[in-house]
Amino acid sequence: MLNNKSILITGGTGSFGKKFIKTILERYEPKKIIVYSRDELKQFEMQHTQPFLTADKKGIMRFFIGDVRDLERLKRAMENVDIVIHAAALKQVPAAEYNPFEAVKTNIIGGQNVIDACLSSDVRKVIALSTDKAAAPVNLYGATKLTSDKLFTAANNYRGLRDIKFSVVRYGNVMGSRGSVIPFFLEKKKTGILPITDERMTRFNITLQEGVDFVLFCLEKMWGGELFVPKIPSYRILDVAKAIAPDCKNEIVGLRPGEKIHEEMITQADALNTIEFENYFVILPSVQIGNYSDLKLWDTEDFRTKSNSKPGRFCDYGFSYNSGKNDKFLSIQELKELIIKNIDGSKEIIYSD
Repeated sequence: MLNNKSILITGGTGSFGKKFIKTILERYEPKKIIVYSRDELKQFEMQHTQPFLTADKKGIMRFFIGDVRDLERLKRAMENVDIVIHAAALKQVPAAEYNPFEAVKTNIIGGQNVIDACLSSDVRKVIALSTDKAAAPVNLYGATKLTSDKLFTAANNYRGLRDIKFSVVRYGNVMGSRGSVIPFFLEKKKTGILPITDERMTRFNITLQEGVDFVLFCLEKMWGGELFVPKIPSYRILDVAKAIAPDCKNEIVGLRPGEKIHEEMITQADALNTIEFENYFVILPSVQIGNYSDLKLWDTEDFRTKSNSKPGRFCDYGFSYNSGKNDKFLSIQELKELIIKNIDGSKEIIYSD
């Protein structure tokens, strides 16, 4: 699928970008990989410190300094590109609340710039990364990502005769990502006190490698216009605390602005237009475009029965995919093993006296 293809990753120096590039270099023979990001230091460090960028691999790497807010720069970067993975975003909830229009300019206007640049080039497949916070958003970050999701799925409506597909991948908290609860607890263990926002809190969980693998899976399965959601486990915040620091005191500090007790990836309203497959869900694109209610991107029944080796089924009325009502919760021992496997240095911290 990716052999002899040119691939561009926006926000390519982030955690996802580095893991994605490492994975495709191990599994495929791409023609060219373009890292598009705005931080020259991170690009320099990536070029010189990542062990997967061996001498024979560096020849296919290209590093473009640029911002997704800059349409002309995006167009130049996308010349002769086949596949685009859009991972660039302002992701910190408090920062987005304090700097709202900056989040709008990057996550919404930047997303539209990516779409326009792809339509102006010979790009064939585009996947935009989303977040569970885009489902029934209560903070600005989630609202900007929901808007971005709508832009990317709707881009298929006006692609004209171009051979290009746009889809979205939405998944939950990436284990160990910057600013998330697990590295925060690992650091706070030294103080003997873990701040807990709410004892009832749950979150979805996915490892970085699982996120990358799911994006690669969706690149192969995509028809254009759909939003993919993986089936992943949840965890309880108190179980994370017990896995990392069972002897620490828990201090209840209350929910932060824009924070939910449970996260959703599919709302009840979304579920009316969602197909469930064995290991993932697909929220379908809108079948109505303007006044032309019969205009469809593709046949829904064909998609349900033919897009996967095992046919899917429509979700039941009233269904929602919620971290608090999930079928699978990680145990304390499973959490401990996942943390040790996926976060550098955590073994020493977890098992320290």
